[in-house]
Amino acid sequence: MTDTPARLLKLLSLLQTPREWPGGELAERLDVSPRTVRRDIDRLRELGYPVEASRGSLGGYRLVAGAAMPPLVLDDEEAVAIAVGLRAGAGHAIEGVDEASVRALAKLEQVLPSRLRHRVSALQNATVPLTRGDGATIDPQTLTTLASAATGQEALRFSYRSGDGTETKRQVEPYRLVSTGRRWYLVAYDLLRADWRTFRVDRVSEPFATGARFAARPLPVESGEGGAGDAARYFARSMAGRQPELRLDVRFRAPAEFVAARLPPTLGVPEPEHGSGPTGEDGCRLRSSSTDSLEWVALRLALVDCEFAVQGPPQLVAYLESLGARLTRAASYGKG
Repeated sequence: MTDTPARLLKLLSLLQTPREWPGGELAERLDVSPRTVRRDIDRLRELGYPVEASRGSLGGYRLVAGAAMPPLVLDDEEAVAIAVGLRAGAGHAIEGVDEASVRALAKLEQVLPSRLRHRVSALQNATVPLTRGDGATIDPQTLTTLASAATGQEALRFSYRSGDGTETKRQVEPYRLVSTGRRWYLVAYDLLRADWRTFRVDRVSEPFATGARFAARPLPVESGEGGAGDAARYFARSMAGRQPELRLDVRFRAPAEFVAARLPPTLGVPEPEHGSGPTGEDGCRLRSSSTDSLEWVALRLALVDCEFAVQGPPQLVAYLESLGARLTRAASYGKG
């Protein structure tokens, strides 16, 4: 193989397999001399790839962890597997899959050959995900379009459906994507309204990057805050202004570890209470604040699957009483 760039890429692809390669085997695979392999290894090191060499008859070369993440070389199967995995996670807002995953998906799909894009789409379309039902399903292509535009500071146009079903056309300067674990939101400057807005991504359709570049505006900040602002902090303030805060005080007749494993992190962490149950058993107490909807909070408490008592707020107590009555009637209809 006389083409040096192509040979280096093939050498890098071999070294990224988790094993040690004897110099003679690499030379045979690349159809070059051992001396050429040594020169190519030096070139990779100059490019920042940490290649370690071991001496002796059984010695060889292997790629090790370095101080920085070097570019990876993926074969077709690896690229398809990563793209499908990132799409599945990003499209269903799984907790722990944040903006970095969407950026990675955007970068990968940008360079995928058309034949591989077709395979990724075919696998995605043929797969039916089992979701938890408390979050919104999102088109991964929408997420990657928004992420690419935000990263490249490129203006966007899209259709947006508000909570009451009203459809509007928006032209925005995208700033950041924010994941809450259940949903994705876009923080952006709305050019037609000349103000900052947050958009639920599952309500965005037909996003189109216009090609018009912009200089990023600083987010609005409150007095006492410094810098250009923080997207997550801005988003939290924005949501708090729309949804009344619920101050939760709930006792569970189950250990704190059991309850915490079944509650979303956004609702807080329960504290153990020894001997707090009606018959003296150990339980736990959740005291936190939430700007989620009353209905969603009630549903999540019920899904913990243990006895619990709501001390407050009063509107949550009232809603649970109403919900319990409806469920009781539903069960009685089945008996009749």
